[in-house]
Amino acid sequence: MTLKLCLIIFLIITVIFFVRGLRHKESPMFMGNPDAGEQKQARDPFANERALMVDRQIRDRGVKDQKVLKAMKKVPRHEFVPDDLIRHSYSDEPLPIGHAQTISQPYIVAFMTEMLELDGDDIALEIGTGSGYQAAVLATLVKQVYTIEIVDALGLQAKDKLKSLGYDNVEVKIGDGYNGWPEHAPFDAIIVTAAPKDIPAPLIDQLKKGGKMIIPTGGVNSAQTLRLVKKDMDGKVTIDNVLAVRFVPLTRK
Repeated sequence: MTLKLCLIIFLIITVIFFVRGLRHKESPMFMGNPDAGEQKQARDPFANERALMVDRQIRDRGVKDQKVLKAMKKVPRHEFVPDDLIRHSYSDEPLPIGHAQTISQPYIVAFMTEMLELDGDDIALEIGTGSGYQAAVLATLVKQVYTIEIVDALGLQAKDKLKSLGYDNVEVKIGDGYNGWPEHAPFDAIIVTAAPKDIPAPLIDQLKKGGKMIIPTGGVNSAQTLRLVKKDMDGKVTIDNVLAVRFVPLTRK
């Protein structure tokens, strides 16, 4: 091979690589940060686990409301569990959060939320803030959430956590939730995450006409039933038994 031919081949190869480099630089798929996807995954390392939780634990069990499914996929449950239980954040089970309280099983959170048929303009009341996880789910679906926690330490911790995560439409109160929050009543939706023996009359009174309340009732050592309370536009109240459940008791001060 002559020197002249070698130079021609070298020039051709150089031009090919130069043109390819220009195309890569100008192509939209190479614009921006090529590691953006990896960085996003690093910021939320539980995204895949959360997606599997929604698919296998919630959707496959019959929860169909797309807004609820989207909320469950969005809210980072691992932010609301104790550090030593983070690896179990998306397990199909309730988890202890201290003070004899628990963060509910993901399916139950989704199921109870779906039963309320929430709208973006709704005002919701939660009795039993606990870790703040249920309030965070509600906050992605409604206009405003008012939530009451009787255990001071849990209430303060949940308030700080919700604020740090940007849930600005949640107001936390430390106190006895049995009597509701009359200053902000009536409520479009009420969710109770601990079981009284019977449905508190003040909560029924604070339910808006056309509103719904989901609440477990029953004793500590007896059967508990999840019940759906509906108040029609005439103020008539109906109560349906929905599901056998097990919740911590609703405590009083």
